[in-house]
Amino acid sequence: MTQRIGFLGSGKMATAFAMGLSSSGYVQTADMFASDVSEQARAAFQEKTGVTTVSDNAQLLAQADIIFVAIKPQVAHDVLIDLRDSVEERHLFISIMAGVPLSRLQTLIGLHTRIIRVMPNTPVLVDAGAAAYSLGSEATPEDGATVRNMLETVGMALEVPESQLDVVTGLSGSGPAYVFQMIEALSDGAVRMGLPREAATRLAAQTLLGAAKMVLAGNHHPGALKDMVTSPGGTTIAGLHEMERAGIRAGLMNAVEAATLRSIELGCDE
Repeated sequence: MTQRIGFLGSGKMATAFAMGLSSSGYVQTADMFASDVSEQARAAFQEKTGVTTVSDNAQLLAQADIIFVAIKPQVAHDVLIDLRDSVEERHLFISIMAGVPLSRLQTLIGLHTRIIRVMPNTPVLVDAGAAAYSLGSEATPEDGATVRNMLETVGMALEVPESQLDVVTGLSGSGPAYVFQMIEALSDGAVRMGLPREAATRLAAQTLLGAAKMVLAGNHHPGALKDMVTSPGGTTIAGLHEMERAGIRAGLMNAVEAATLRSIELGCDE
């Protein structure tokens, strides 16, 4: 049976998911829909994805079976309460909102509604997402398999206890921004030393991609891989020394901590 997918909210993450699911072949554009109160947001979403948009959330629920909740946590209460009368037994809700716990979602949408909470990231756009998910009390193993299959068409997926999803938000949810900044900084360093910008950026990005693939191969700890590149008195240890002097390691750890704590704060906002 064709799964009709709806996006409640048409922002950046919804756009990335719609484009990723379409390009991967998981679902046809004609079987996706999106709703948003903003006419400008709807127009931008439709232009980028080719997906039909509507202004009425109840109409979205009438058209779709799987609903991605992709609104801002701050408006979750008002938006979801208004939807309760339109929820049907066939609906599966997938929340990609940062910080909003399953218990609150269950209260807002309906105590017997099937809900799964997911923390994805924007590389779903290029089939390289890193996502974690947790099942609500009413979600079935079949629902979990559906979501896992969907997420794995656009990257990797891990099921984790909900208590760990805020940390996932701080790590992989926000992580692409940390990596983009690292790529930009590495490129800047190479440009400063005389390499053209285009070559510097491409080499920096490919270096991070290649290093990540070596870690995911699973044969060695990241520290062991680092040591394999580091010769006594060589160029790499000179660079690593400067990174330690600048506090790069602590800075990245602090970034994950700060983003995790902000995710927890968002979940506490009413």
